[in-house]
Amino acid sequence: MAIIRFKALEESFSHRPFEVQLPSAKPSDYFGINVFDRPKMQKYLSKQAYRSVVDAIDKGTKIDRIIGNQVADGMRAWALEHGATHYTHWFHPLTDGTAEKHDAFLERMDNTYIETFDGNQLIQAEPDASSFPSGGIRNTFEARGYTAWDPSSPAFIVEKTLVIPTVFISYTGEALDYKTPLLKSLGVLDRAATDVCKYFDPNVTKVNSNIGWEQEYFLIDESLYNARPDLVLTDRTLMGHASAKDQQLEDHYFSSIPMRVAWFMYDFEVEAYKLGIPVKTRHNEVAPNQFECAPIFEEANLAIDHNQLIMDVMKKVAQRHHFKVLFHEKPFKGINGSGKHNNWSMATNTGVNLFQPGKDYHSNLQFLTFLVNTVAAVYKHSELLLAGIASAGNEHRLGANEAPPAIISVFLGKDLNRLLDDIEKNDYEKMAGTDKKKEMMLEFAKIPSILLDNTDRNRTSPFAFTGNRFEFRAVGSAANCGSAMILLNTAIADQLRQFKKEVDDEVAKGVELDDALVRNIRKYIIQSKAVRFEGNGYSQEWVDEAARRGLKNITNAPAALKAYLSKQSEHLLISNKIFSEKELEARYEVLVEKYVKKIQIESRVLGDLAINHIVPTAIRYQTTLIENVRGLKELYDHEDYLATAGDMLETIKVISKHVTNIKTKVHDMIEARKVANHLESSADKADAYSLQVKPYFEDIRDDIDRLELIIDDEIWTLPKYRELLFIR
Repeated sequence: MAIIRFKALEESFSHRPFEVQLPSAKPSDYFGINVFDRPKMQKYLSKQAYRSVVDAIDKGTKIDRIIGNQVADGMRAWALEHGATHYTHWFHPLTDGTAEKHDAFLERMDNTYIETFDGNQLIQAEPDASSFPSGGIRNTFEARGYTAWDPSSPAFIVEKTLVIPTVFISYTGEALDYKTPLLKSLGVLDRAATDVCKYFDPNVTKVNSNIGWEQEYFLIDESLYNARPDLVLTDRTLMGHASAKDQQLEDHYFSSIPMRVAWFMYDFEVEAYKLGIPVKTRHNEVAPNQFECAPIFEEANLAIDHNQLIMDVMKKVAQRHHFKVLFHEKPFKGINGSGKHNNWSMATNTGVNLFQPGKDYHSNLQFLTFLVNTVAAVYKHSELLLAGIASAGNEHRLGANEAPPAIISVFLGKDLNRLLDDIEKNDYEKMAGTDKKKEMMLEFAKIPSILLDNTDRNRTSPFAFTGNRFEFRAVGSAANCGSAMILLNTAIADQLRQFKKEVDDEVAKGVELDDALVRNIRKYIIQSKAVRFEGNGYSQEWVDEAARRGLKNITNAPAALKAYLSKQSEHLLISNKIFSEKELEARYEVLVEKYVKKIQIESRVLGDLAINHIVPTAIRYQTTLIENVRGLKELYDHEDYLATAGDMLETIKVISKHVTNIKTKVHDMIEARKVANHLESSADKADAYSLQVKPYFEDIRDDIDRLELIIDDEIWTLPKYRELLFIR
């Protein structure tokens, strides 16, 4: 087996930079070339069809099926001109990726074959719903499900296939994807935010949620990757001693990008630009062989589609460069894991960023209204927001020394935080006289001068304000952004609706609008104060302080996921029609089942590698030592023999101890798995895997990693951390 490792190392050194032929010196020349965007729709669609699609995107109106035929004709003509031979509905099932089933344009007609594509094929398709996670909504013998065209996300061409973004629902109408509830949450947020915006500008008719994601990832040489069964099967290393050098010198972060990596980045950026994905930033991250890319902000639905798409593009492009991309949140122990920071904001159709401080009292009052209601929503639904980012992968990352803690808190920056404290202390209801009122109002006008570039960034905060947006840093790198954003959008929409009701009630009683706004802003500043934290989220002091504030610190994913079914969460998600009761229960079932299966797979892979790779390797080396000791015994008298062979005898004993430990712990882990597998409840099974099976992972790993330091490097079977992390 050691031959495989050294062969992989030899192959990795032969992998040279693969130079990419750029389509043009300027990305703008080919940006969106493979996207059926508005300019192309204008060219290929009738005016009526174009207007119908634009209205569907901008106003949410439905497209008539007759118009659907016209759109399909234009889309087909464009796709065929660009060499497409097939089409597919592309959707986000409740897995870790996307799904697609390709059909040829070719159809038989009057004893001949032609390329055709009509409105019915554009608008609706039928994948097998029983083969995707459904949480019990679909039985295995009930196969029918539907995908339906989402016109708000443009069609595109990948590998000669016309790709149509869609939602995915069951035969009985329940959502089986991320996009369906995401679109609902965006609609709810739009309506609630627009209603509040009308206090400040009656011309506002729509509010968009925007996201700029930051995608962190590792690049590993494909030969070394293929020689690590744990990476191939689980996306993370289940064993491996730390490299003598890893990230402790902090010399990889923002350093010069290695040439082979740079060409990979060029390559996937070219493909991203063709698909209309506005990738803007690339750099080395903190851990060795860790990198990041980030785009320009886009409307949330499109941004999430683009994130799912670029993850797929990166995996495909990596093959040309003999790399493997790892999106797992914690693929290597002891060094930084990866997140997917969601930079989130809201903007009106009149061009106003609702989180951008203004230049006068009126605009700053609007800014504070949305800022404070966002903080209040995060405070009220912090446990649900944690559930939205909880997973088997993110469980390793949250609370570690490079990631936000599992305690949901909000960072605002010292100046803005001090301003909210001042508003809290200023008891508006007891104030008398115009002068006092004006004095307080002037404080609002100070925001631009103290906030725009004076808000520091807090990398330890899971939800941080960064000047004109919030950064939801706790989202995992492998996650679908929609999982977290569905919950955030809904929580804030619900809070804004409650805020508006309370303001309207006061106005109806004769209170001036501005007075009512300020009173309720102050009320929610006070109510949500516990969730605001400006310090080091990695510290034990914060853990202790958070407990005193009543904030939950749930580091266990199955426990965090239970927030989906709390009374508060059920009311939020069902009353806002994001999920039905059945859908919500199914969503929870899918998430806990996914957790169980991931831990189960890791357990089986770890047991296999431990018993079939590590133990035989240890015994082989131990046998070599035993033979050496026998030879020494024949050469030396007893006293010299003990002096010469003493260290080897001790090493033989240590190896025996570790081998015995590994065998015993693997056996016990398997028995714990058997017990867990016989539990009927998904929740009980998830708890058992988390609390009874998973703890064996570190115990077994500890013995394996100690053996790695003892056993001859030439017979160690698996590529080591120093090789995985520094060959690029």
